[in-house]
Amino acid sequence: MFNPAPIDLTGKKCFVTGASGGIGMASVSHFGALGANVFATDLEKNFKGTADYRPFNLSKKDDLDAVCEWISEICPDVLLNNAAVFDMGSVLDANLDQFDHLFRINVRAFYAILQATAKSMVSLGKSGSIINMASQAGHRGEALVAHYCATKAAVISYTQSAALALAPNKIRVNAISPGVIDTPMWKHVDSLFAKFEGKEIGQKKREVGEEVPLGHMGNPNDVAKVAVFLASEQSGYMTAQTLCVDGGNVLR
Repeated sequence: MFNPAPIDLTGKKCFVTGASGGIGMASVSHFGALGANVFATDLEKNFKGTADYRPFNLSKKDDLDAVCEWISEICPDVLLNNAAVFDMGSVLDANLDQFDHLFRINVRAFYAILQATAKSMVSLGKSGSIINMASQAGHRGEALVAHYCATKAAVISYTQSAALALAPNKIRVNAISPGVIDTPMWKHVDSLFAKFEGKEIGQKKREVGEEVPLGHMGNPNDVAKVAVFLASEQSGYMTAQTLCVDGGNVLR
């Protein structure tokens, strides 16, 4: 007998990091609209949303420990592991300070939060969905984005390893690789390209949008809708996968 999988998240506890950014905020809204109880964190002290929100700086040990403790208290059904930072520099000028900064958030804090969530799920013996935010940058190196690309490649690798380790516990682990998404972060990205490539402000953003096979940049809702899919029973037989939400930029 055909039994369609539900898309609603009523009663699910969803934990979102990087919740003040474009993708994080859109995901908080989508999760909440589908009935989830949403818990969220970011650097911002003033959060515009209905989630249970607490500000933390994931680069600081005490704050990261506090987030992991909060996760153990909540025992979420869904994690959107979204917090990340961006910077640029080729292998000739991307120094170790930049390396430490990007890896501290994009890999170290990311892993600690993944592990804390997995432990909380296992302790209750319940299934769950962990969604990690990768990037098209994790599928290929880029001349001016050496460290960032490496951090997002690590996210994809950890997603696969965690999925295999947690499969016996019925915990699914997948990732999303956004392409060029029109978020507030792009103002920062665009300014860095202007600096390193000698472009006018706004030029790089326009160029990358035109180069996407679908002809335009994505928006945060494009990614949030895929996060909903991975959080719901619609994706109940998927794990260890990385879904590219990039308008066709990365062919896999």
